[in-house]
Amino acid sequence: MFLTDPVTAVLSIVTCAFLAIFLFSQKKKVHPNYPPGPPCLPIIGNMHIINMNKPYITFHKLAEKYGSVYSLQIGTQKMVVLCGYKTVKDALVNHAEQFSARPHVPVFMDVTKGHGVVFSNGNNWKAMRRFTLSTLRDFGMGKKTIEDRITEECQSLIKVFKSYKGKPFEDTMILNAALANIMESILLGHHFDYDDPKRLRLLTIINENIRIMGSPMVLLYNAFPSLVRWLPGIHREVNANIREMHTFIRETFTKQRNQLDVSDQRNFIDVFLVKQKEEKPNPELYFNDTNLTVVLTDLYTAGMESTSTTLRWGLLLMMKYPEIQKNVQKEIEKVIGSGEPRLLHRKEMPYTDAVIHEIQRFGNIAPTSVPHSTTQDVTFKGFFIPKGTQVIPLLYSVLRDKEHFEKPEEFYPQHFLDSKGNFVKNEAFIPFSAGKRSCAGETLAKMELFIFFTTLLQNFTFQAPPGAKLDLTGAVGLTTSPLKHEICAIPRN
Repeated sequence: MFLTDPVTAVLSIVTCAFLAIFLFSQKKKVHPNYPPGPPCLPIIGNMHIINMNKPYITFHKLAEKYGSVYSLQIGTQKMVVLCGYKTVKDALVNHAEQFSARPHVPVFMDVTKGHGVVFSNGNNWKAMRRFTLSTLRDFGMGKKTIEDRITEECQSLIKVFKSYKGKPFEDTMILNAALANIMESILLGHHFDYDDPKRLRLLTIINENIRIMGSPMVLLYNAFPSLVRWLPGIHREVNANIREMHTFIRETFTKQRNQLDVSDQRNFIDVFLVKQKEEKPNPELYFNDTNLTVVLTDLYTAGMESTSTTLRWGLLLMMKYPEIQKNVQKEIEKVIGSGEPRLLHRKEMPYTDAVIHEIQRFGNIAPTSVPHSTTQDVTFKGFFIPKGTQVIPLLYSVLRDKEHFEKPEEFYPQHFLDSKGNFVKNEAFIPFSAGKRSCAGETLAKMELFIFFTTLLQNFTFQAPPGAKLDLTGAVGLTTSPLKHEICAIPRN
């Protein structure tokens, strides 16, 4: 697929022209067992065949010709793409250590400088992930304490939805705010009103960066950072947005440091600050202010954006398939009635559980996952992959794997039901990725999705505004959200 966006095409041509002047290509020896891939052009590699808005579509299609392990080149950056459940699982689980690093991706390195938990490496990553998982568990991830917070937040969300009295409204910022309140209670010890201007600004920054980081201009920047850095374009907004968010986070934990009570650790920040005091004699300081800033940014962004985007897909799909919505509501009435949905109800609600799983599968919100990198030379599936190679575990291909999903291109809850209507697990369902780099907040996200989704369908029937056409095409971005649309939440009582 050739570039169709005129601006992107012109920028690519200009970029290549400059690079042709200042750079020369060197033919490097390629290992005879290096994964096969499409022929590369000088300087731009395979950029001319990639869908710049949705590269995962090109990646998926190329697997048909080159197999489940193949190579690509974006600019001068070589990478290996893994496709299909068996291949991705084999790499991330059976060869977990060898595929556990993060590559140097310019836009992410600009933002994190190698700190935090998502894009860090080595001992820093191990220390931050271990601390993050244990602290999230201590503050109730997967326990009744956080479940109570979620059900309480659901009541606030219901009030906001009811305020529209069945009239059309756009749900992005509302659902963002509801999920952000859960993360803020754990991380920052804050609780904002839905219309708080500071909170709305934070959510706007996150949404903008998610959109920008999946744009053609950022793909171009990652390919040619030293040149594209100086060109005008939306890629330059990312750092300004992050600086603004980091300023807010630093102000928050600085206030908490001044009020810190070691015997009363109220939230994630307090626990980190206590660890920081304990670690000070250690020359290898992992618990520093920079790591705290980036870890909070990682968790706040991932914990809010991914779950709220999944819920947006869920409500859109319920409007698109009203019969499925009715079946969920019937099961809610049968099992829960007018009581509060709780996690313990999930085992008694196989159809609803299947629908939620299918929303995650169909929405496929992290199609390329977060890129991995090899920690050493690896021989995998008969192919040689050198140390430091960027690896794309294509979750898009896993959640649409024809060997594991009967109707991969359709919304079909029966993917998770047997002939008797019992819920069945599907091993290829890995929307949170797998292995050492799987999502740290998976347990919390599953709890949030079940309670928010069932509470909303218990209280409302969702319909499209009169005359609106429901489009299930995903938007362009680092994650795949629905295209902007309005919903009507019709109260059921």
